[in-house]
Amino acid sequence: MTKRAADTLPNLQGPAAWNTILPRQQPAQVLSEQISADVTIIGAGFAGLSAARRLLQSDRNLKVVVLDACRVAEGSAGRNSGFMIDLPHELTSEDYAGNGDDKSLIALNREAIGFARGAVEDYGIDRNYFDPAGKINGAASIKADHHNRSYADHLTSLGEKYELLDRQQMADLTGSRHYVGGLYTPGTVMLQPAGYIRGLAAGLRRVGVQVFEQSPVLSFTREGESWKVETRSGSVSTAKVILTVNGHLESFGFERDRLMQLFLFAVMTPELDSEALKKLGGQSRWGITPSDPMGTTLRRIDTGQGGNRIVTRTCAVLKPDMRLTPASVERAARVMQRKFDRRFPQLAGLKMEYKWAGHLCLSLNGVAVMRELEQDVFSGCVQNGLGTARGTLTGMGAADLALGQTSSITRHFGAEARPKKLPPQPFREIGANVVLRWKEWRAAEE
Repeated sequence: MTKRAADTLPNLQGPAAWNTILPRQQPAQVLSEQISADVTIIGAGFAGLSAARRLLQSDRNLKVVVLDACRVAEGSAGRNSGFMIDLPHELTSEDYAGNGDDKSLIALNREAIGFARGAVEDYGIDRNYFDPAGKINGAASIKADHHNRSYADHLTSLGEKYELLDRQQMADLTGSRHYVGGLYTPGTVMLQPAGYIRGLAAGLRRVGVQVFEQSPVLSFTREGESWKVETRSGSVSTAKVILTVNGHLESFGFERDRLMQLFLFAVMTPELDSEALKKLGGQSRWGITPSDPMGTTLRRIDTGQGGNRIVTRTCAVLKPDMRLTPASVERAARVMQRKFDRRFPQLAGLKMEYKWAGHLCLSLNGVAVMRELEQDVFSGCVQNGLGTARGTLTGMGAADLALGQTSSITRHFGAEARPKKLPPQPFREIGANVVLRWKEWRAAEE
């Protein structure tokens, strides 16, 4: 008998603000009985819900169950920055340029965006939650501007469109004079991530998928020709299991000491009143990723996405045990307050309404884990900080694998190596966090 028991459950500090600013959800549907399924998906984020949709696209008669430890959109899916990016976006590089076949990956990212767009259309998801507005790499220094121009050269070699923005154009867009320039690319979709995920879950429920929340999976055990998936108050007898739990793949005993468990942090302003909006100026919706990957990400949203607010995201900490303390959130919030004040002196001192942490998972060699882990157990995990597009892709691919189908997604991720082995503890945690702090310091203006 094979049994996989979870040794760690999600531990996310602070509210999932993207979800909190939306209208209240209906009461959670908790698994409280013994049921059966053809496929059980563990994890109701971008990967898990995309896997469920992909399964039904192949076979509408499949009985699909999705289980999550949190409320839908309260986990990492409601805690990211909401950029669904089509172009190379390698977080471990100096300027996001990839090292492999970028054209192939761009095509896959655009397949993920098309898949998400189809879900918006099919399930009637609010179009404000899926805005194909593009994004900007913001440069706050001459060095960062050189990064942008280097990346622009890379995009030219790929035949991709972009526009370089000067200081005044950046000020007109954002209301901030912090940036010396920017690089606009048109293919990114700006999500209200919680709104999109909630709409995706609601649409799947309407077509027969059972989505259970606040139902953490404690274990899954092989029993003859099926698996028994157990939660605190119920269980599922299922032919196949798909794990879409990103870094928590390690919690079930897979890829031990090969996954880097990171937490990133964010803050969100209160609703900006008319006086604050007048002081701020700029346009009502935009998104900026930093030219240096260790810099600061900014989003401005409007009433269609949850109110006139600004989101600031930066700071990272490695926590191999995936257990974060409130002190880490407080430290990051202080840093982000200073960064907000520097960018928007006209609003300096505005106290943030929300502060939170989000969990992401990277591998040293930048690979995902999308394969059959053992008989009838499949993985769509390890998103390398690109959870919206990469999560959608690995969820789709895991569904294809579960059905024995081959696709461009399974061919791409199936050709990847395993994640590289990490250095032993305590060097892993101490060394990585020293490097992260140094990179934060080096990218301070960004």
